[in-house]
Amino acid sequence: MRKSRNKNIRFLDIEPEYYNYEKSKFVVIPVPFEKTTSYGKGTKNGPAAILKASRQVEEFDEELGYEPYQRSWIYTLEPISVSNLESRVTGLLNDKKIPVILGGEHSITPYAVKSFAQKHKNLSVLQFDAHADLRNSYLGSKNNHACVMRRVLEICPAVQVGLRNISKEGYEFGKKTGQLKKIHWAEHLEAAEQITTQLSQNVYISFDVDAFDPAIMPNTGTPEPGGLLWYEAIDILKAVCREKNVVGFDMMELAPRKGEIAPDFLVAKLVYKIMGFISAK
Repeated sequence: MRKSRNKNIRFLDIEPEYYNYEKSKFVVIPVPFEKTTSYGKGTKNGPAAILKASRQVEEFDEELGYEPYQRSWIYTLEPISVSNLESRVTGLLNDKKIPVILGGEHSITPYAVKSFAQKHKNLSVLQFDAHADLRNSYLGSKNNHACVMRRVLEICPAVQVGLRNISKEGYEFGKKTGQLKKIHWAEHLEAAEQITTQLSQNVYISFDVDAFDPAIMPNTGTPEPGGLLWYEAIDILKAVCREKNVVGFDMMELAPRKGEIAPDFLVAKLVYKIMGFISAK
């Protein structure tokens, strides 16, 4: 456990000598947006909780054998609104950065994916989630958190991992379009190599934390029993980062609760692990 060195919350609480935008490979974008949550609330507090918890993440990665942030510096922006997300991501991509978006509810993701698809040809999205999110609209909105992947599929292909829930509308859409063949259910999770073969060379990862089993991730607005455990997710992420060009990723739907810090820390460590896997190439 480390004491804080900075007054402003930066991801990982990095020392000043390793904190420089120009040198940073990763740029963290907090987007505390919450509008369409339909069950548990609090996702707007997710980004701040992740940043706070990241101060306690060990900088050394024992699997990689080094401190990833010293190889690929990490810069943290001030929180932004979802209306500014697309332009901000475009600017970062033009600066050759890897954007890391901290949400916020999952409806944020398509705004980011649009920018990535314009910059990177042959892009696909890897979604970790409990839900298929394939409705065309929900509660009168097409930009609902329950419609995320329907909007993403209007931009580029996607592979879905960890699912345990799909609406009738989503199932019929998936059957008609062939998307069902790209859904990897948590109950019968295929090997990581089988998942990576369905992805294009350039990959954007969208991680809804309810992909995890509620036993280790209770702090989310729409929990679903029977989810992924830590090492199942890590094995897939490691393979994807090794075999593909991961151009950015997001971490969505953490709804922190006062006094319950383990889920916040899990998400912060997961963000750093993904950065480490990308930097290891």
